[in-house]
Amino acid sequence: MISTIPDHIIDNAYKGKTTKDDALALLQAPPFELFELADRLRQETVGDTVTYVINRNINFTDRCIGKCGFCAFKDSSGYLLNIEDILDKVEDAVENNATEVCIQGGLLPDVDLSFYTNIIRSVKSEFPHISIHAFSPMEIYHAAKQSGISIEEALLELKNAGLDTMPGTAAEILSDRVREKICPGKLNTAQWIEVISKAHTTGINTTATIMYGHIETVEERIDHIMHVRDIQMKTGGITEFVPLPFMPYNNKIGQEIIESGRYATNGIDDLQIHALARIILHTHVDNIQASWVKLGKKLAQVALHCGANDLGGTLMEEKISSSAGGKNGEIMSAEELEWFIISSGRQAVQRNTIYNPIISSDSMKQIEVEIL
Repeated sequence: MISTIPDHIIDNAYKGKTTKDDALALLQAPPFELFELADRLRQETVGDTVTYVINRNINFTDRCIGKCGFCAFKDSSGYLLNIEDILDKVEDAVENNATEVCIQGGLLPDVDLSFYTNIIRSVKSEFPHISIHAFSPMEIYHAAKQSGISIEEALLELKNAGLDTMPGTAAEILSDRVREKICPGKLNTAQWIEVISKAHTTGINTTATIMYGHIETVEERIDHIMHVRDIQMKTGGITEFVPLPFMPYNNKIGQEIIESGRYATNGIDDLQIHALARIILHTHVDNIQASWVKLGKKLAQVALHCGANDLGGTLMEEKISSSAGGKNGEIMSAEELEWFIISSGRQAVQRNTIYNPIISSDSMKQIEVEIL
């Protein structure tokens, strides 16, 4: 098939130099040409390997002083897990072969950094080998402000307490125009970039996310991905990029969108942003994750042919998407994840948080047999 995408745009993509104009042009191309280009770049970067992680989400509270109009999770009179509750959940995760726990929660008004370091130290003291992937840039910003210390000092204390990596959430759309409307009071674009960048210079790797499909423009989506690329070019600390479609149910912003006659994102839109992320971030961020919780299992599988190379984790528990109307479940076993990967014609590899492969004892025995 002859591509209608201009050669110079394809050349820029392979060189990792896609421009904003290139990205806008790519969105005008027939979708399957965009998907094919993204899939070729995926093949060049990671081959036919598709990864997943055995992990557990732990949302320690749904109480929050934030005013995000897209949140359906917040409950001012909700729950707050104590350390024993958190440790019980970590123990359950370890018993189910998890290598990572992802710990996040709402913003509490009366806690400082010691609240967060206490969680980290308690988990590490009981489970020293579990990888702690915890606290969004907003939580870091909040903790530093509450403690009257700098972002750098807060990150260093968390790292010394045992924090391994950070989720690059709270990004939503990195446009202050959008942020002022959907999450007033939340850290702005420059502050999000500052926290992420300083985490990297402290030696803490992060992911990066985008929440799309609400009031942002296509141009703002592209600008967001460009911001992520700029950070990566300076620090190299981003392990993966995760597009997250907006869930429009049970929240103020979503209700306004539904009343206007629009609903959740459509499948083509979802696949286009995964493909565009692969193309813009080519040679910079190797891993593009398809969130089965947000997309659904089958569309996430299709995304593996549109630039994505990771299906995320088993989760074991998921509260934020489900509270906003998500119907794709809260847990997927490693066996089912591998089945989805293999049935896509790809090779399934369990990974850790920073994308190092985890080789099982059975795999090692097979390698030894092949060597002999």
